[in-house]
Amino acid sequence: MKKSNSLYFIAKVKREKCWFLAAALRGTEGVAFDRALDKEKGVFEFFVPEAMESVFKEVMAYLAVEGVILSLEEKENRLTIENI
Repeated sequence: MKKSNSLYFIAKVKREKCWFLAAALRGTEGVAFDRALDKEKGVFEFFVPEAMESVFKEVMAYLAVEGVILSLEEKENRLTIENI
């Protein structure tokens, strides 16, 4: 079994709110590393330290209420310690 060094999430973001998502995460330093997988479709991936999972989920829940996050799904981390 490969050991992950962080949790991995994929989110669909309202395209015109992508800037708001980036600003919100920059304001919560260390909660998650984000990057756009598909800017045209508003698909982002997030790498979240296990210790920051609850904070990340709280921020994402707030952004979902605000209409920024349309969907959020935790997936198996594609980056593992063995691959780094």
